[in-house]
Amino acid sequence: MTAERRYLPVPDGLIGQRADAALARMLGMSRSKVADLLDAGHVYASGMPLARSAKLSGDMLLDITIPQEEPPADIVVAGMRILHEDPDIIVVDKPAGVAAHPSSGWEGPSVVGSLRASGFRVSNLGPPEREGIVHRLDVGTSGLMVVARSDRAYSALKRAFKYREVKKKYLALAQGTVTPAVGTIDAPIAHQGGKQWKMAIRNDGKPAITHYEVIEELPGASLVDVDLETGRTHQIRVHFSAIKHPLVGDLTYGANPKEAEALGLIRQWLHAYELRFTHPGTRETVTFRSEPAEELAAALATLREGRES
Repeated sequence: MTAERRYLPVPDGLIGQRADAALARMLGMSRSKVADLLDAGHVYASGMPLARSAKLSGDMLLDITIPQEEPPADIVVAGMRILHEDPDIIVVDKPAGVAAHPSSGWEGPSVVGSLRASGFRVSNLGPPEREGIVHRLDVGTSGLMVVARSDRAYSALKRAFKYREVKKKYLALAQGTVTPAVGTIDAPIAHQGGKQWKMAIRNDGKPAITHYEVIEELPGASLVDVDLETGRTHQIRVHFSAIKHPLVGDLTYGANPKEAEALGLIRQWLHAYELRFTHPGTRETVTFRSEPAEELAAALATLREGRES
C-alpha cells in the first residue's frame, strides 16, 4: 500500500472550525473518511496528531497522509479489463454478463461488487448497492464504464452525467438497411406497462435523444456509430426497435432469433466503445476507447465474409 502526502495551510474561511468538518471540505472527502484519517493518526499539526474535534487555527500547516490502496498490476476483475485507475476513478471494459451493480433478482457478478472484492476502493456515496456507480450499462451490453473512487469524483461525475457533459459513443449492429444513413431518433422512453424490466416509447416517458450514423452496410444489417445525447435505460435498443431496425441478437426488442443463432449471438450486438469526460481531479478532458468484444467481432467477421463471397 502506498500513500499520498499533502501539506496544507488552513484557509481563512475554515479557521476556528472542527478538524473533521474543515478537512472534509479541504480534501473533498466525506466526513466519515476524514474522521478515519484523524483517528488513525494520519493528520499532524505542529508535530502532533490532530484530533477530530480540534479547532483549526490560521498558523497551522497540516501534514496529511492519505493511504492509497493499490491492486496488483494488470488485474482482470470478473472478466473486466481495468483500462485506467487513479485515486479518483477506475475505467473498466465491462463484458456482457456483468451488471453495473447488485440488484433484486440478479445473482451474477457486478462491476462494483467485483471491484470491492478485488481490493479496489470505491466511493461510498450513493445507495448502498450502487456505491461508486455514476452510470450504467445493461447486463448484456459490453464496453466502457467509469467508477468513482473518491467522493469528489462521485459528485463531479454524477453532475456531469446529469448535465450531459459526458460523451458516450457506441457501436451497434442493426437489422436491415438503416435509412437515412445519418439521423436522430427523438422519442421519450418509459417502463412498458406491467413490465418493469422492459422499456418502451411512451408520451409520458423521459426525453431520449439518439444520434446515429451508418458506417458500414453488411448483408442484412447496418453497422452504426451511435452518439447518445441522453442516457435512458435500454435507449439505443428501444429507439432502433422503434424505427423497425432492432439490434441484431436483441430478442427482447424484436430481433430475428434465427439471425442471432446463425451468428452465434446470445445477446444484443451493442458495445460502448468511447467515453470522454472531464477528469474530476485534474480537470483535463480524458478519452477512453475499447474494441468490440470477441463474440461481437466474430459476428461482424461472419457478415463481412458473406458480403465478399
